[in-house]
Amino acid sequence: MKLALILSCILLAGSVLAETARPRLTIETSAGPENITAIYHATVLIEAAGKEIYLDPAKPANLSGMPAADLILITDIHGDHLDPQLIAALSKPGTEIWAPAAVAKTLPGAKIIGNGETRSWNGWSIEAVAMYNLTRGPEPGTLYHPKGRGDGFILTYGGKRIYFSGDTEVTQEMRTLKNIDVAFVCMNLPYTMTPAEAAQGIKAFHPKIVIPYHYRGQDTNVLDQELKGTGIEVRHLEFYPK
Repeated sequence: MKLALILSCILLAGSVLAETARPRLTIETSAGPENITAIYHATVLIEAAGKEIYLDPAKPANLSGMPAADLILITDIHGDHLDPQLIAALSKPGTEIWAPAAVAKTLPGAKIIGNGETRSWNGWSIEAVAMYNLTRGPEPGTLYHPKGRGDGFILTYGGKRIYFSGDTEVTQEMRTLKNIDVAFVCMNLPYTMTPAEAAQGIKAFHPKIVIPYHYRGQDTNVLDQELKGTGIEVRHLEFYPK
């Protein structure tokens, strides 16, 4: 009876671990390892030296059991990036929230970081990069993401530069990025761009590794084909757990 109970507990624990396991990328830096966990869609957790940074925590991301945030970065006003309830749930005394002005005005206490600004935070350098549509919008003359409203981000830690594109098409700002070690690049229609279009921007700034994110409904394997022979490594993390 006791043996059966123990086995049952072990199986249950294994099941819980399997359900809560999340895809993770570990980057070795001069300041120690940096872990990047794919959570859902545009939601990502970046961890290093005991600090927890969330990017765009928003429903329906499952954040149960996740650590509280030291810093939260928000890219845009849309609901798949900005979720005040989840931000409040992840916050603790001392949590900082950084966002573009359009977002910050909806979040009391948030600090504004605009396109082109770079700030230091606990061993990180964090740069806001313009993210915007060139052609796509809900109607003629209107873009889903106008220039200047939202931020992509480059996080530099221990000499490694990690880029998160936010919702964008291939802009001049993307094409001219320098020395990116890992790039998380969006690709979903109708709001941003196709994997093939994303590949053209990726070829221009040539990161060492690229990871598709914010890709709901797209065939991200197209990216592998488009970048074959370029020397850019494509890695896939599951952002849409079953």
